[in-house]
Amino acid sequence: MLTDIEIASAAKIKPIREIAAELGITEEEIELYGRYKAKLCPALWERIKEKPDGKLVLVTAITPTPAGEGKTTVTVGLAQALCRKGEKAIAALREPSLGPVMGIKGGAAGGGYAQVIPMEDINLHFTGDMHAITAANNLLAAMLDNHMHQGNALGIDPRRIVFRRVLDMNDRALRNVVVGLGGKLNGVPREDGFMISVASEVMAILCLSDSFSDLKRRLGRIVVAYNYNGDAVTAADLQAQGAMALLLKDAIKPNLVQTLENTPCLMHGGPFANIAHGCNSIIATKYALKLGDICVTEAGFGADLGAEKFLDIKCRRAGIRPDAVVIVATLRAMRYLEGDPENRFANLGKHIENMRSYGLPVVVAVNRFAEDTEEELELLMAYCREMGAACAVTEVFTDGGAGGEELAEALLSVLRTTPSAYKPIYPLDMPLKEKINTIAKKIYGADGVDFLPAASKALEEYTNAGYGDLPVCMAKTQYSLSDNAKLLGRPANFRITIREARLSAGAGFVVAYAGNIMTMPGLPKEPAANHIDVLENGEIVGLF
Repeated sequence: MLTDIEIASAAKIKPIREIAAELGITEEEIELYGRYKAKLCPALWERIKEKPDGKLVLVTAITPTPAGEGKTTVTVGLAQALCRKGEKAIAALREPSLGPVMGIKGGAAGGGYAQVIPMEDINLHFTGDMHAITAANNLLAAMLDNHMHQGNALGIDPRRIVFRRVLDMNDRALRNVVVGLGGKLNGVPREDGFMISVASEVMAILCLSDSFSDLKRRLGRIVVAYNYNGDAVTAADLQAQGAMALLLKDAIKPNLVQTLENTPCLMHGGPFANIAHGCNSIIATKYALKLGDICVTEAGFGADLGAEKFLDIKCRRAGIRPDAVVIVATLRAMRYLEGDPENRFANLGKHIENMRSYGLPVVVAVNRFAEDTEEELELLMAYCREMGAACAVTEVFTDGGAGGEELAEALLSVLRTTPSAYKPIYPLDMPLKEKINTIAKKIYGADGVDFLPAASKALEEYTNAGYGDLPVCMAKTQYSLSDNAKLLGRPANFRITIREARLSAGAGFVVAYAGNIMTMPGLPKEPAANHIDVLENGEIVGLF
Protein backbone atom coordinates (compact mmCIF):
# COMPACT_ATOMS: atom_id res chain seq x y z
CA MET A 1 0.00 0.00 0.00
CA LEU A 2 1.34 3.42 -0.94
CA THR A 3 2.00 6.00 1.75
CA ASP A 4 0.28 9.39 1.68
CA ILE A 5 3.38 11.14 0.37
CA GLU A 6 3.87 8.48 -2.34
CA ILE A 7 0.27 8.98 -3.46
CA ALA A 8 0.71 12.76 -3.43
CA SER A 9 3.99 12.56 -5.36
CA ALA A 10 2.32 10.53 -8.13
CA ALA A 11 -0.63 12.90 -8.49
CA LYS A 12 -1.35 14.74 -11.74
CA ILE A 13 -1.15 18.19 -10.24
CA LYS A 14 -2.25 21.16 -12.34
CA PRO A 15 -0.49 24.51 -12.36
CA ILE A 16 -2.37 26.67 -9.86
CA ARG A 17 -3.04 29.19 -12.65
CA GLU A 18 -5.34 26.60 -14.23
CA ILE A 19 -7.21 25.94 -10.98
CA ALA A 20 -7.69 29.69 -10.57
CA ALA A 21 -8.88 30.08 -14.14
CA GLU A 22 -11.47 27.34 -13.66
CA LEU A 23 -12.86 29.43 -10.79
CA GLY A 24 -12.95 32.52 -12.99
CA ILE A 25 -9.95 34.12 -11.29
CA THR A 26 -7.55 36.09 -13.47
CA GLU A 27 -3.75 35.98 -13.16
CA GLU A 28 -3.81 39.58 -11.91
CA GLU A 29 -5.94 38.43 -8.95
CA ILE A 30 -3.46 35.86 -7.61
CA GLU A 31 0.09 35.98 -6.28
CA LEU A 32 2.05 32.86 -7.18
CA TYR A 33 4.13 30.94 -4.64
CA GLY A 34 5.79 28.62 -7.14
CA ARG A 35 3.74 26.66 -9.69
CA TYR A 36 1.24 25.01 -7.34
CA LYS A 37 0.39 27.54 -4.64
CA ALA A 38 -1.05 31.03 -4.82
CA LYS A 39 -2.54 33.71 -2.63
CA LEU A 40 -5.77 35.48 -3.51
CA CYS A 41 -5.50 39.26 -3.85
CA PRO A 42 -7.93 41.78 -2.33
CA ALA A 43 -8.79 42.95 -5.86
CA LEU A 44 -10.54 39.60 -6.39
CA TRP A 45 -12.78 40.20 -3.38
CA GLU A 46 -13.74 43.64 -4.66
CA ARG A 47 -14.87 42.03 -7.90
CA ILE A 48 -16.87 39.12 -6.44
CA LYS A 49 -18.18 40.45 -3.12
CA GLU A 50 -21.67 41.21 -4.48
CA LYS A 51 -22.15 37.69 -5.87
CA PRO A 52 -24.67 35.49 -4.02
CA ASP A 53 -23.25 33.00 -1.53
CA GLY A 54 -23.17 29.28 -2.20
CA LYS A 55 -24.19 26.67 0.37
CA LEU A 56 -22.05 26.30 3.50
CA VAL A 57 -21.45 22.78 4.83
CA LEU A 58 -19.57 22.17 8.08
CA VAL A 59 -17.74 18.87 8.57
CA THR A 60 -17.21 17.92 12.21
CA ALA A 61 -16.82 14.63 14.10
CA ILE A 62 -17.63 12.50 17.09
CA THR A 63 -15.21 12.55 20.02
CA PRO A 64 -11.95 11.34 18.45
CA THR A 65 -9.37 8.76 19.36
CA PRO A 66 -5.77 10.10 19.65
CA ALA A 67 -5.14 9.34 15.95
CA GLY A 68 -8.23 11.25 14.79
CA GLU A 69 -11.16 9.92 12.77
CA GLY A 70 -10.29 11.27 9.31
CA LYS A 71 -12.35 14.46 9.43
CA THR A 72 -10.09 16.38 7.05
CA THR A 73 -9.85 13.34 4.76
CA VAL A 74 -13.65 13.14 4.59
CA THR A 75 -13.89 16.91 4.00
CA VAL A 76 -11.53 16.65 1.03
CA GLY A 77 -13.16 13.46 -0.28
CA LEU A 78 -16.63 15.01 0.01
CA ALA A 79 -15.56 18.08 -1.96
CA GLN A 80 -14.09 15.79 -4.64
CA ALA A 81 -17.27 13.70 -4.70
CA LEU A 82 -19.48 16.77 -5.08
CA CYS A 83 -17.42 17.84 -8.07
CA ARG A 84 -17.85 14.37 -9.57
CA LYS A 85 -21.59 14.94 -9.17
CA GLY A 86 -21.34 18.11 -11.25
CA GLU A 87 -21.37 20.56 -8.37
CA LYS A 88 -18.96 23.50 -8.18
CA ALA A 89 -17.53 22.65 -4.76
CA ILE A 90 -14.61 24.25 -2.94
CA ALA A 91 -12.94 22.98 0.23
CA ALA A 92 -11.99 25.53 2.90
CA LEU A 93 -9.50 24.13 5.42
CA ARG A 94 -7.04 25.15 8.10
CA GLU A 95 -3.28 25.10 7.62
CA PRO A 96 -1.30 22.45 9.54
CA SER A 97 0.86 23.28 12.53
CA LEU A 98 4.40 21.91 12.66
CA GLY A 99 3.70 20.73 16.21
CA PRO A 100 1.43 17.81 15.25
CA VAL A 101 3.39 17.18 12.03
CA MET A 102 6.53 16.49 14.05
CA GLY A 103 4.60 15.04 16.98
CA ILE A 104 1.94 12.35 16.84
CA LYS A 105 -1.31 13.36 15.13
CA GLY A 106 0.06 14.26 11.73
CA GLY A 107 -0.68 17.08 9.36
CA ALA A 108 -3.92 18.55 8.12
CA ALA A 109 -3.90 17.81 4.41
CA GLY A 110 -6.14 14.72 4.45
CA GLY A 111 -4.90 11.26 3.57
CA GLY A 112 -4.89 8.42 1.06
CA TYR A 113 -6.70 9.48 -2.13
CA ALA A 114 -8.42 12.43 -0.43
CA GLN A 115 -5.52 14.81 0.08
CA VAL A 116 -4.72 18.43 -0.58
CA ILE A 117 -1.50 18.93 -2.54
CA PRO A 118 1.38 19.73 -2.64
CA MET A 119 1.13 17.98 0.74
CA GLU A 120 4.83 18.21 1.59
CA ASP A 121 4.74 22.00 1.22
CA ILE A 122 1.43 22.34 3.03
CA ASN A 123 2.59 20.27 6.01
CA LEU A 124 5.91 22.10 6.30
CA HIS A 125 6.39 25.84 5.70
CA PHE A 126 3.63 26.32 3.06
CA THR A 127 3.45 30.06 2.23
CA GLY A 128 4.95 31.21 5.53
CA ASP A 129 1.71 32.20 7.27
CA MET A 130 2.55 30.39 10.51
CA HIS A 131 5.97 31.99 10.66
CA ALA A 132 4.47 35.44 10.07
CA ILE A 133 1.98 34.92 12.89
CA THR A 134 4.78 33.74 15.19
CA ALA A 135 6.93 36.75 14.28
CA ALA A 136 4.10 39.25 14.79
CA ASN A 137 3.23 37.74 18.17
CA ASN A 138 6.83 37.75 19.37
CA LEU A 139 7.45 41.28 18.11
CA LEU A 140 4.71 42.45 20.46
CA ALA A 141 6.27 40.45 23.32
CA ALA A 142 9.68 42.00 22.58
CA MET A 143 8.23 45.52 22.45
CA LEU A 144 6.49 44.93 25.78
CA ASP A 145 9.70 43.85 27.51
CA ASN A 146 11.65 46.63 25.82
CA HIS A 147 9.16 49.22 27.08
CA MET A 148 9.71 48.12 30.66
CA HIS A 149 13.48 48.04 30.15
CA GLN A 150 13.46 51.58 28.74
CA GLY A 151 11.77 53.15 31.77
CA ASN A 152 8.22 51.73 31.79
CA ALA A 153 6.40 54.99 31.05
CA LEU A 154 3.06 53.13 30.99
CA GLY A 155 3.61 51.81 34.52
CA ILE A 156 3.22 48.17 33.52
CA ASP A 157 3.05 45.83 36.50
CA PRO A 158 5.48 42.96 35.66
CA ARG A 159 3.36 40.67 37.84
CA ARG A 160 0.32 41.27 35.63
CA ILE A 161 1.63 40.61 32.14
CA VAL A 162 -0.86 38.37 30.33
CA PHE A 163 0.63 38.16 26.83
CA ARG A 164 2.92 35.22 26.05
CA ARG A 165 5.48 34.33 23.43
CA VAL A 166 4.73 31.54 20.95
CA LEU A 167 6.48 28.86 18.92
CA ASP A 168 4.98 26.60 16.24
CA MET A 169 6.43 23.44 17.73
CA ASN A 170 5.52 21.14 20.61
CA ASP A 171 8.03 22.07 23.33
CA ARG A 172 6.89 21.41 26.89
CA ALA A 173 10.16 22.84 28.31
CA LEU A 174 8.98 26.32 27.28
CA ARG A 175 5.62 26.24 29.06
CA ASN A 176 7.05 28.19 31.99
CA VAL A 177 10.26 30.21 31.70
CA VAL A 178 12.00 33.20 33.28
CA VAL A 179 13.16 36.02 30.99
CA GLY A 180 15.38 39.03 31.57
CA LEU A 181 18.11 37.21 33.51
CA GLY A 182 21.79 38.10 33.24
CA GLY A 183 21.93 41.62 34.62
CA LYS A 184 20.56 45.09 33.96
CA LEU A 185 21.38 45.14 30.24
CA ASN A 186 19.18 42.10 29.57
CA GLY A 187 15.85 43.55 30.62
CA VAL A 188 13.47 43.17 33.55
CA PRO A 189 13.45 39.67 35.06
CA ARG A 190 9.99 38.12 35.16
CA GLU A 191 8.11 34.87 34.74
CA ASP A 192 6.94 34.17 31.21
CA GLY A 193 5.92 31.22 29.08
CA PHE A 194 5.29 30.03 25.55
CA MET A 195 2.13 28.83 23.82
CA ILE A 196 2.05 27.00 20.51
CA SER A 197 1.56 29.55 17.71
CA VAL A 198 -1.85 28.21 16.68
CA ALA A 199 -3.21 29.03 20.15
CA SER A 200 -2.08 32.65 20.02
CA GLU A 201 -4.48 35.57 19.92
CA VAL A 202 -2.69 36.78 16.79
CA MET A 203 -3.74 33.57 15.02
CA ALA A 204 -7.34 34.06 16.18
CA ILE A 205 -7.30 37.68 15.01
CA LEU A 206 -6.07 36.70 11.55
CA CYS A 207 -8.84 34.10 11.30
CA LEU A 208 -11.63 36.35 12.61
CA SER A 209 -10.75 39.55 10.71
CA ASP A 210 -12.69 40.36 7.56
CA SER A 211 -10.23 42.85 6.07
CA PHE A 212 -6.70 44.19 6.51
CA SER A 213 -7.98 47.33 8.26
CA ASP A 214 -10.02 45.16 10.62
CA LEU A 215 -6.90 43.08 11.31
CA LYS A 216 -4.94 46.17 12.29
CA ARG A 217 -7.71 47.43 14.59
CA ARG A 218 -7.95 44.07 16.32
CA LEU A 219 -4.18 43.84 16.79
CA GLY A 220 -4.26 47.20 18.53
CA ARG A 221 -6.93 45.95 20.97
CA ILE A 222 -4.81 43.06 22.31
CA VAL A 223 -4.50 43.42 26.08
CA VAL A 224 -0.89 42.62 26.95
CA ALA A 225 -0.71 43.61 30.61
CA TYR A 226 -2.16 45.78 33.38
CA ASN A 227 -0.54 48.81 34.97
CA TYR A 228 -0.11 49.45 38.69
CA ASN A 229 -3.55 51.12 38.76
CA GLY A 230 -5.15 47.99 37.34
CA ASP A 231 -5.87 49.52 33.91
CA ALA A 232 -5.40 47.45 30.75
CA VAL A 233 -2.35 48.10 28.56
CA THR A 234 -2.86 47.28 24.89
CA ALA A 235 -0.72 46.72 21.81
CA ALA A 236 -1.91 50.14 20.62
CA ASP A 237 -0.51 51.69 23.82
CA LEU A 238 2.84 50.17 22.85
CA GLN A 239 2.39 51.44 19.26
CA ALA A 240 2.97 47.90 18.02
CA GLN A 241 -0.05 47.24 15.80
CA GLY A 242 1.38 48.87 12.66
CA ALA A 243 4.56 46.78 12.60
CA MET A 244 2.59 43.65 13.50
CA ALA A 245 0.18 44.28 10.63
CA LEU A 246 3.14 44.75 8.29
CA LEU A 247 4.41 41.29 9.21
CA LEU A 248 0.94 39.90 8.44
CA LYS A 249 0.25 41.77 5.19
CA ASP A 250 0.71 38.65 3.06
CA ALA A 251 -0.43 36.12 5.66
CA ILE A 252 -3.94 37.57 5.67
CA LYS A 253 -4.41 36.60 2.01
CA PRO A 254 -6.01 33.14 1.59
CA ASN A 255 -3.97 30.34 0.00
CA LEU A 256 -5.28 28.55 -3.08
CA VAL A 257 -4.22 24.92 -3.63
CA GLN A 258 -5.93 21.79 -4.99
CA THR A 259 -6.84 18.23 -4.09
CA LEU A 260 -5.57 15.06 -5.75
CA GLU A 261 -8.56 15.31 -8.11
CA ASN A 262 -7.86 18.99 -8.83
CA THR A 263 -10.75 20.26 -6.71
CA PRO A 264 -9.91 23.80 -5.53
CA CYS A 265 -9.11 24.28 -1.86
CA LEU A 266 -8.56 27.44 0.19
CA MET A 267 -6.26 26.73 3.17
CA HIS A 268 -5.90 29.62 5.56
CA GLY A 269 -5.35 29.97 9.29
CA GLY A 270 -4.84 27.11 11.67
CA PRO A 271 -6.12 27.49 15.25
CA PHE A 272 -6.46 24.29 17.30
CA ALA A 273 -10.02 23.55 18.44
CA ASN A 274 -9.13 22.28 21.92
CA ILE A 275 -7.20 25.41 23.01
CA ALA A 276 -8.40 27.95 20.42
CA HIS A 277 -11.46 28.44 18.21
CA GLY A 278 -10.52 25.77 15.67
CA CYS A 279 -11.77 27.17 12.34
CA ASN A 280 -10.17 28.43 9.14
CA SER A 281 -10.33 32.16 8.36
CA ILE A 282 -13.49 34.14 7.78
CA ILE A 283 -11.86 35.67 4.71
CA ALA A 284 -11.15 32.29 3.08
CA THR A 285 -14.65 31.00 3.86
CA LYS A 286 -16.25 34.10 2.35
CA TYR A 287 -14.11 33.77 -0.79
CA ALA A 288 -15.15 30.11 -1.11
CA LEU A 289 -18.84 30.99 -0.73
CA LYS A 290 -18.56 33.50 -3.59
CA LEU A 291 -16.38 31.37 -5.89
CA GLY A 292 -18.30 28.09 -5.62
CA ASP A 293 -21.81 26.71 -5.24
CA ILE A 294 -20.93 24.63 -2.17
CA CYS A 295 -18.22 25.43 0.38
CA VAL A 296 -17.17 22.38 2.41
CA THR A 297 -15.29 23.47 5.51
CA GLU A 298 -14.22 21.75 8.72
CA ALA A 299 -13.75 22.61 12.37
CA GLY A 300 -11.29 20.81 14.60
CA PHE A 301 -11.80 17.76 16.83
CA GLY A 302 -15.30 16.72 17.94
CA ALA A 303 -18.47 18.75 17.54
CA ASP A 304 -18.31 19.75 21.22
CA LEU A 305 -15.19 21.81 20.40
CA GLY A 306 -14.64 23.01 16.82
CA ALA A 307 -18.28 22.92 15.71
CA GLU A 308 -19.52 24.71 18.82
CA LYS A 309 -16.98 27.50 18.27
CA PHE A 310 -17.69 27.62 14.54
CA LEU A 311 -21.38 28.10 15.28
CA ASP A 312 -21.19 30.35 18.34
CA ILE A 313 -18.10 32.43 17.47
CA LYS A 314 -17.16 32.33 13.78
CA CYS A 315 -20.59 32.30 12.10
CA ARG A 316 -21.88 35.01 14.40
CA ARG A 317 -18.80 37.17 13.82
CA ALA A 318 -18.83 36.62 10.03
CA GLY A 319 -22.57 36.91 9.54
CA ILE A 320 -22.72 33.58 7.72
CA ARG A 321 -25.27 30.77 8.07
CA PRO A 322 -24.37 27.10 7.65
CA ASP A 323 -26.79 24.99 5.63
CA ALA A 324 -25.90 21.52 6.96
CA VAL A 325 -23.49 19.64 9.23
CA VAL A 326 -21.67 16.42 8.37
CA ILE A 327 -20.56 14.41 11.43
CA VAL A 328 -17.68 12.03 10.73
CA ALA A 329 -17.90 8.80 12.72
CA THR A 330 -15.85 5.61 12.78
CA LEU A 331 -16.65 2.24 14.26
CA ARG A 332 -13.05 2.23 15.47
CA ALA A 333 -13.76 5.22 17.69
CA MET A 334 -17.02 3.76 18.91
CA ARG A 335 -15.27 0.59 20.02
CA TYR A 336 -12.72 2.77 21.83
CA LEU A 337 -15.23 5.15 23.41
CA GLU A 338 -17.85 2.69 24.60
CA GLY A 339 -17.07 -0.27 26.81
CA ASP A 340 -20.67 -1.52 26.61
CA PRO A 341 -21.55 -2.83 23.10
CA GLU A 342 -25.21 -2.02 23.78
CA ASN A 343 -24.30 1.64 24.24
CA ARG A 344 -21.70 1.95 21.49
CA PHE A 345 -23.41 4.78 19.62
CA ALA A 346 -24.18 7.06 22.58
CA ASN A 347 -21.36 9.51 21.82
CA LEU A 348 -22.53 9.91 18.23
CA GLY A 349 -26.07 10.40 19.46
CA LYS A 350 -25.01 13.29 21.70
CA HIS A 351 -23.21 15.04 18.84
CA ILE A 352 -26.25 14.63 16.57
CA GLU A 353 -28.47 16.13 19.27
CA ASN A 354 -26.01 19.00 19.76
CA MET A 355 -25.95 19.98 16.10
CA ARG A 356 -29.74 19.75 15.96
CA SER A 357 -29.91 22.18 18.89
CA TYR A 358 -28.45 24.79 16.53
CA GLY A 359 -31.28 24.19 14.07
CA LEU A 360 -29.08 22.39 11.55
CA PRO A 361 -29.79 19.28 9.45
CA VAL A 362 -27.27 16.50 10.05
CA VAL A 363 -25.64 13.91 7.81
CA VAL A 364 -23.48 11.19 9.39
CA ALA A 365 -20.42 10.16 7.36
CA VAL A 366 -19.16 6.73 8.41
CA ASN A 367 -15.47 6.70 7.58
CA ARG A 368 -14.97 3.01 6.84
CA PHE A 369 -11.91 1.04 7.92
CA ALA A 370 -10.86 -2.40 6.66
CA GLU A 371 -11.83 -4.16 9.89
CA ASP A 372 -15.43 -2.87 9.84
CA THR A 373 -18.01 -5.58 9.20
CA GLU A 374 -21.24 -5.25 7.24
CA GLU A 375 -23.19 -6.23 10.36
CA GLU A 376 -21.61 -3.40 12.40
CA LEU A 377 -22.19 -0.89 9.62
CA GLU A 378 -25.85 -1.85 9.29
CA LEU A 379 -26.36 -1.44 13.06
CA LEU A 380 -24.84 2.02 12.87
CA MET A 381 -26.93 3.00 9.84
CA ALA A 382 -30.07 1.81 11.63
CA TYR A 383 -29.14 3.89 14.68
CA CYS A 384 -28.74 7.01 12.52
CA ARG A 385 -32.13 6.38 10.92
CA GLU A 386 -33.67 6.09 14.40
CA MET A 387 -32.07 9.44 15.26
CA GLY A 388 -33.57 10.96 12.11
CA ALA A 389 -30.17 11.67 10.58
CA ALA A 390 -29.12 10.88 7.03
CA CYS A 391 -26.16 8.51 6.89
CA ALA A 392 -23.68 7.25 4.31
CA VAL A 393 -20.57 5.08 4.34
CA THR A 394 -17.49 6.71 2.85
CA GLU A 395 -14.31 5.14 1.53
CA VAL A 396 -12.59 8.28 0.30
CA PHE A 397 -9.22 7.28 1.79
CA THR A 398 -8.97 4.32 -0.58
CA ASP A 399 -11.16 5.51 -3.49
CA GLY A 400 -10.99 9.32 -3.43
CA GLY A 401 -14.06 11.18 -4.67
CA ALA A 402 -15.62 7.97 -6.01
CA GLY A 403 -15.67 6.64 -2.44
CA GLY A 404 -17.63 9.68 -1.28
CA GLU A 405 -20.41 9.77 -3.88
CA GLU A 406 -22.94 8.12 -1.57
CA LEU A 407 -22.19 10.77 1.05
CA ALA A 408 -22.38 13.54 -1.55
CA GLU A 409 -25.80 12.32 -2.69
CA ALA A 410 -27.08 12.16 0.89
CA LEU A 411 -25.83 15.69 1.55
CA LEU A 412 -27.33 17.07 -1.67
CA SER A 413 -30.67 15.52 -0.77
CA VAL A 414 -30.58 17.21 2.63
CA LEU A 415 -29.59 20.55 1.10
CA ARG A 416 -32.51 20.30 -1.33
CA THR A 417 -35.16 19.25 1.20
CA THR A 418 -34.24 20.44 4.70
CA PRO A 419 -33.73 24.16 5.26
CA SER A 420 -31.34 25.37 7.94
CA ALA A 421 -32.77 27.10 11.00
CA TYR A 422 -29.36 28.02 12.41
CA LYS A 423 -29.19 29.93 15.65
CA PRO A 424 -26.42 30.17 18.30
CA ILE A 425 -27.15 28.45 21.60
CA TYR A 426 -26.70 31.56 23.74
CA PRO A 427 -27.28 35.31 23.28
CA LEU A 428 -24.30 37.65 23.58
CA ASP A 429 -25.94 39.65 26.36
CA MET A 430 -25.98 36.58 28.60
CA PRO A 431 -23.42 36.91 31.47
CA LEU A 432 -20.09 35.16 30.86
CA LYS A 433 -20.61 32.56 33.59
CA GLU A 434 -24.04 31.71 32.21
CA LYS A 435 -22.59 31.30 28.71
CA ILE A 436 -20.05 28.83 30.07
CA ASN A 437 -22.78 27.01 31.99
CA THR A 438 -24.93 26.85 28.85
CA ILE A 439 -22.13 25.28 26.80
CA ALA A 440 -21.27 22.83 29.59
CA LYS A 441 -24.85 21.70 30.14
CA LYS A 442 -26.24 21.77 26.60
CA ILE A 443 -23.20 20.66 24.61
CA TYR A 444 -21.13 18.57 27.04
CA GLY A 445 -24.03 17.16 29.09
CA ALA A 446 -22.54 18.36 32.38
CA ASP A 447 -24.58 18.87 35.54
CA GLY A 448 -22.99 22.27 36.03
CA VAL A 449 -19.77 24.26 36.28
CA ASP A 450 -17.43 24.97 39.19
CA PHE A 451 -15.38 28.14 38.89
CA LEU A 452 -12.09 28.33 40.76
CA PRO A 453 -11.47 31.70 42.50
CA ALA A 454 -8.98 32.94 39.87
CA ALA A 455 -11.46 32.24 37.07
CA SER A 456 -14.36 33.90 38.91
CA LYS A 457 -12.28 36.98 39.62
CA ALA A 458 -11.12 37.26 36.01
CA LEU A 459 -14.63 36.88 34.59
CA GLU A 460 -15.93 39.55 36.95
CA GLU A 461 -13.11 41.91 35.94
CA TYR A 462 -13.78 41.35 32.23
CA THR A 463 -17.48 42.05 32.73
CA ASN A 464 -16.79 45.24 34.69
CA ALA A 465 -14.38 46.37 31.95
CA GLY A 466 -17.10 46.07 29.31
CA TYR A 467 -16.25 42.66 27.82
CA GLY A 468 -19.23 40.76 29.20
CA ASP A 469 -20.98 40.60 25.83
CA LEU A 470 -18.18 38.65 24.14
CA PRO A 471 -18.65 34.98 23.19
CA VAL A 472 -16.74 32.29 25.08
CA CYS A 473 -13.99 30.10 23.63
CA MET A 474 -13.74 26.93 25.70
CA ALA A 475 -10.33 25.28 26.13
CA LYS A 476 -10.92 21.62 26.99
CA THR A 477 -9.62 18.14 26.31
CA GLN A 478 -10.67 16.78 22.92
CA TYR A 479 -10.84 13.19 24.15
CA SER A 480 -14.01 13.50 26.22
CA LEU A 481 -17.23 15.45 26.33
CA SER A 482 -16.16 16.27 29.87
CA ASP A 483 -12.96 17.99 31.03
CA ASN A 484 -11.52 14.61 32.05
CA ALA A 485 -9.92 12.75 29.14
CA LYS A 486 -10.62 9.41 30.85
CA LEU A 487 -14.41 9.82 30.80
CA LEU A 488 -15.21 8.28 27.43
CA GLY A 489 -18.42 7.83 25.48
CA ARG A 490 -21.34 9.91 26.70
CA PRO A 491 -20.46 10.54 30.34
CA ALA A 492 -23.12 11.51 32.88
CA ASN A 493 -23.19 12.94 36.40
CA PHE A 494 -20.11 15.13 35.99
CA ARG A 495 -19.25 18.78 36.43
CA ILE A 496 -16.85 21.03 34.50
CA THR A 497 -14.15 22.92 36.41
CA ILE A 498 -13.02 26.28 35.04
CA ARG A 499 -9.62 27.02 36.52
CA GLU A 500 -8.68 30.13 34.57
CA ALA A 501 -10.07 32.71 32.14
CA ARG A 502 -8.19 34.97 29.75
CA LEU A 503 -9.36 37.90 27.70
CA SER A 504 -8.70 37.94 23.96
CA ALA A 505 -10.01 41.45 23.32
CA GLY A 506 -8.54 41.65 19.83
CA ALA A 507 -9.96 38.32 18.71
CA GLY A 508 -13.23 39.17 20.38
CA PHE A 509 -13.78 36.36 22.87
CA VAL A 510 -13.01 35.22 26.40
CA VAL A 511 -11.12 31.93 26.78
CA ALA A 512 -12.23 29.64 29.61
CA TYR A 513 -9.76 26.91 30.57
CA ALA A 514 -11.34 23.66 31.75
CA GLY A 515 -9.48 20.95 33.66
CA ASN A 516 -5.76 20.61 33.02
CA ILE A 517 -5.70 21.61 29.33
CA MET A 518 -2.29 22.90 28.15
CA THR A 519 -1.66 25.67 25.60
CA MET A 520 1.77 24.27 24.71
CA PRO A 521 1.68 20.56 23.83
CA GLY A 522 4.64 18.24 24.31
CA LEU A 523 6.18 15.68 21.98
CA PRO A 524 5.29 11.99 22.47
CA LYS A 525 7.78 9.33 23.54
CA GLU A 526 8.52 8.56 19.89
CA PRO A 527 7.87 11.71 17.82
CA ALA A 528 6.99 11.47 14.15
CA ALA A 529 10.12 13.58 13.57
CA ASN A 530 12.20 10.49 14.37
CA HIS A 531 11.17 8.99 11.03
CA ILE A 532 11.19 12.08 8.79
CA ASP A 533 14.15 12.71 6.50
CA VAL A 534 15.10 14.23 3.17
CA LEU A 535 17.41 12.39 0.77
CA GLU A 536 20.23 13.95 -1.23
CA ASN A 537 18.02 14.07 -4.33
CA GLY A 538 15.42 16.10 -2.40
CA GLU A 539 12.98 13.23 -1.88
CA ILE A 540 11.13 13.49 1.43
CA VAL A 541 10.57 10.26 3.38
CA GLY A 542 8.56 9.53 6.50
CA LEU A 543 6.14 12.46 6.09
CA PHE A 544 2.98 10.26 6.30
